[in-house]
Amino acid sequence: MPTSVDNELTAFSDTLAVHALTLRRTRTTTLQINLGHLCDLTCRHCHLSAGPGRTEVMSPETIQEVIACARRIRFSTIDITGGAPELVPNLAELIEALAPLTNRLMLRTNLTALGHPTRRPLLQLFKQHRVILIASFPATNSSQLEAQRGAGVMASSLEMLKELNRLGFGVEGTDLELHLVANPSGAFIPADQEQAERKFKRDLARKWGLSFNQLFLFSNAPLGRFLAWLIQSNNHQAYMEKLVSGFNPCTIDGLMCRSLISVGWDGTLYDCDFNLAANLPKKSPVSHIRDLVDPPSPGEEIVVGDHCYACTAGAGFT
Repeated sequence: MPTSVDNELTAFSDTLAVHALTLRRTRTTTLQINLGHLCDLTCRHCHLSAGPGRTEVMSPETIQEVIACARRIRFSTIDITGGAPELVPNLAELIEALAPLTNRLMLRTNLTALGHPTRRPLLQLFKQHRVILIASFPATNSSQLEAQRGAGVMASSLEMLKELNRLGFGVEGTDLELHLVANPSGAFIPADQEQAERKFKRDLARKWGLSFNQLFLFSNAPLGRFLAWLIQSNNHQAYMEKLVSGFNPCTIDGLMCRSLISVGWDGTLYDCDFNLAANLPKKSPVSHIRDLVDPPSPGEEIVVGDHCYACTAGAGFT
């Protein structure tokens, strides 16, 4: 198992080599679209350092280039993320255009961004097109959740979960999917996912009468605002050592980067959203979404960095 020596961490690429592993693409089936870094929250764990003051937002022209690519290449899954995608003015147009082009259209939401009255029509649009919602909800304890996401966020998140349940999202017997994502609030590795899901379901049902489909637990990537917090709180070295010592070679086959291509707010292509945050574009002659005519070929090398330890520690990040 890789370790740190004299405070120098083993590079992720070296760890792969020690295990005689390579990280290369299989068939690319997922297009991930990052609409930008604008967000209504400034969550401590954010790998993009997203927030209200960020101006990086996908332009209408780039959105049209993304739609054109999705028409050229039929991805089985399209995953819309941010920032808070709900804050991008052209989101409704994007969903209308993409929904007929894929089997699974997903949107990642922080819940609070949907609460403004001007964005409530999006809820009906999500229902109409059976958009799969992936909602950030890191804890059922308000103090723990708000330590990560900000004061008052618990109440607004719960109110939106109630509204989504009223529309049928996450309710048994409907085909409207609502999944929750939780990241640890500090420099920790996630607990057992199945056990945590049972607790989340029990707590949400008992306290607020709420339901959802699945819970996904992921390690925080040491990037962006979370990296700044790790350094400021003197947790960086210890956290990286936890990730390195937790490296699980069995996670490599299921990593999302092997079947996903990510497009940033300016149209640049990446192997994943974490590489976008790390400013590590995809290794390819094709660097922009407008020029992507065919999906990346199986066997193509994936760009890696030490943040990749977050995706390969414990149960991994798929």
